[in-house]
Amino acid sequence: MLRAATALMILASSATHAAEHTIKMMNKGESGSMVFEPSAIAAAPGDTIRFIPTDKGHNAEGIKGLLPEGVKPFRGKVNEEYVLTVTQPGFYGVKCSPHFSMGMVALIRVGEGSANLDAAKAVKLPKKAAERITAAFETLAGTR
Repeated sequence: MLRAATALMILASSATHAAEHTIKMMNKGESGSMVFEPSAIAAAPGDTIRFIPTDKGHNAEGIKGLLPEGVKPFRGKVNEEYVLTVTQPGFYGVKCSPHFSMGMVALIRVGEGSANLDAAKAVKLPKKAAERITAAFETLAGTR
């Protein structure tokens, strides 16, 4: 009985420490057109990332090869809010399917580890998406 109570207390305390981050899906933002803002987020395991379509025509989808090992691919519906709970440490690449070639990407670093850093940086992306992911990696390198 004491073990069960202790386990519940641990679960409750870890849930209260989880943060929620918001990313807007926009036609135009500070860094240009077809953007996620912010495009780089440092999160902790258990945090949630809420993707909000502030403009129509956008979704949030994991980028193949740019997810930590064990993370299932995800894809939100166009024009709908999507909530992602990040559980595994590493880098999560996110794209807007309709605007991927226009560079609509975001990067989430979960935890301090960089287990999939080399694999994440090796993923082939369209030119504009590659430029923005590179900038996101640089932004996140300064948040350690």
